[in-house]
Amino acid sequence: MAKYIYEYKNWTDFTWDDKAINAVFGKVRLMQGQILGQMNALGFSAKEEATLTALTLDVVKSSEIEGELLNYEQVRSSIARRLGINTAGLVASSRHIEGVVEMMLNATQQYGLPLTENRLFGWHAALFPTGFSGPYKIETAKYRTGEMQVVSGAMGKEKVHYEAVKPELVKPEMDRFLDWFNSNHSLDPVLKAAIAHLWFIIIHPFDDGNGRIARAITDMQLARAENSGERFYSMSNQILAERKQYYDALQKVQHSSGDITGWLEWFLYCLKNAMQATENTTQDIIRKARFWQLHEHTPVNERQRFMINKLFEGFEGKLKTSKWAKITKTSSDTALRDIKDLVEKGILQQSAEGGRSVNYILRDFE
Repeated sequence: MAKYIYEYKNWTDFTWDDKAINAVFGKVRLMQGQILGQMNALGFSAKEEATLTALTLDVVKSSEIEGELLNYEQVRSSIARRLGINTAGLVASSRHIEGVVEMMLNATQQYGLPLTENRLFGWHAALFPTGFSGPYKIETAKYRTGEMQVVSGAMGKEKVHYEAVKPELVKPEMDRFLDWFNSNHSLDPVLKAAIAHLWFIIIHPFDDGNGRIARAITDMQLARAENSGERFYSMSNQILAERKQYYDALQKVQHSSGDITGWLEWFLYCLKNAMQATENTTQDIIRKARFWQLHEHTPVNERQRFMINKLFEGFEGKLKTSKWAKITKTSSDTALRDIKDLVEKGILQQSAEGGRSVNYILRDFE
């Protein structure tokens, strides 16, 4: 059996081929600057909106990678409340969602604070507030005391993909990791994010939740790289889209003797793709911001504001009076009055489709 990377002496003296990663690394750094520039030109409310969208995606998709589906609206509302962002239609969220959001916001908004053992234990407790992961009781808010294997397959035919560091070595290995993470060295902060993710996953210090915490550490380090708690792209969303390649890249490096070029390459391409995906979302946010600038002095009620925002965020199906009434929990008469008012103000128009029931779309304003 090939040795695991952590079984080599001085295994954390990672090496890589600069030439192999230079082109994509340069592109990533350029795109980071461009996104920040674009966002700073947007104005406060649009930046808030972009941050809210990116953080919501991050929380939802990081859990989805682990096979857990969180309610998007609940996550969005929880983040908006905690960041003091005023959005219409806030919904209550579960204790579990509050915990996941708390961890992500602590990582990204308090990115300048040191990463300590206690802070990690706090994140772990927030992820597993009941001390259970599904039906299983787990050790929470402390490092694992048992062996850790990543396996797949039916009982009796399990395939071991990875065997993590022995439990008695977890604390000394984590102490080394935290010392390195909190110290200032000449390593570029984006490369540091890639290495931190890998190093933490190799140790696998907790009973469960290692992937989500590794991704939170990555986001924290990327916030340090940009010197900003405002997040405009979601690395977790991209990792989910490239999940197979993510696990392949981790699998390949686990038996290496310290050369992590392949992992760095994958990480940087994934980051580049995450930022590219953001460009589309950003266009939508810019369009919405322009609209509200244009209608700064147009009187609209809360229901109308809520529904207009919904139309900008990718409304599913057709907007009819009945749908408006259902979503805003009002009568059909009120819904029709709201809609007619927006038609008169030049915001909505009847769709050209015609047919039995009339539906409405946003009037082109650009």
